[in-house]
Amino acid sequence: MSVDHLDELHGLPAFDFPLSDEGATELPEPGAVAWRISYNPYVYESDDEFGEHFQRFLTAVDPSRVRALIVGLWGATYEGGSDDAIEQLLMAKDRLTSLEAVFIGDIVPEESEISWIEQSDVTPVLHAYPTLRELGVRGGNGLSFPAVTHANLRTLRFETGGLPGEVVRGVAASELPALERLEMWLGVEEYGGDATVADLAPILSGGRFPALRHLGVQNSELQDEIAAAMAAAPVVAQLAFLDLSMGVLTDEGAAALLDGQPLTHLTWLDLDHNYFSAAMEKRLRTALEPAGVKVVMAEKGDEDAYDDEVFRYTAVAE
Repeated sequence: MSVDHLDELHGLPAFDFPLSDEGATELPEPGAVAWRISYNPYVYESDDEFGEHFQRFLTAVDPSRVRALIVGLWGATYEGGSDDAIEQLLMAKDRLTSLEAVFIGDIVPEESEISWIEQSDVTPVLHAYPTLRELGVRGGNGLSFPAVTHANLRTLRFETGGLPGEVVRGVAASELPALERLEMWLGVEEYGGDATVADLAPILSGGRFPALRHLGVQNSELQDEIAAAMAAAPVVAQLAFLDLSMGVLTDEGAAALLDGQPLTHLTWLDLDHNYFSAAMEKRLRTALEPAGVKVVMAEKGDEDAYDDEVFRYTAVAE
């Protein structure tokens, strides 16, 4: 699976703020787009840094009308974390008074592999913007998310090739009463993905996030174990969308899902990038599609065999 630049955020099309003053007179209305602020030191030959570029943005548009921000490159992503980018957001909190959505780390493999992106503690953004409705993060190295309370956050998304278990535990301990959508790419242990099914337990219990309707626990080498846990998880009853895609999901995990609690209340069940047999695909469709569940199973995962041992891979790792 390719990790691409965001083409939209919070329902707004992405727009790249220009790296120079050329074209700055043809900017869209501040609230009509999701502004992507990205500074690539290897392409843009200048003495400026991300901070100067961000300040240019705040001068060129009316920051009080900006609704969504996409943070791309903030420099060499394998040298230090996202502290500089987050610091700029914190310093602008009294100017970005309409901000509803932030994505930190919109970086593609041509710029940096996802496992090379160095993040940091992203919760100060939530503290600084109490009306924020959406927060997304790409990259798991150095990522921290201590338990936080936020009354208005509706979407929380982590895209990683390895999500630290402490991040999952921090999310699970957070007070997010308005949270409707939670997505976590757990990744693989080789790249820092040491979260366990036990770490997910407070989320799966169903009592932590009462407004949750869309849950994604994706891109994991433990996908069969996660599916088995979902089969009995109380949270499933409150969901409309369940996403178990991108991981190493086999017939064993699918059978556990089907043999567990009813799933026919779901609107959407995403099992894409799987390792199912044709017989299991048929069984899933027969059990769920007549009830109106959209079951996604288009993509197959890659696998290799060496010395009679089969190796299966998540969609995103390095």
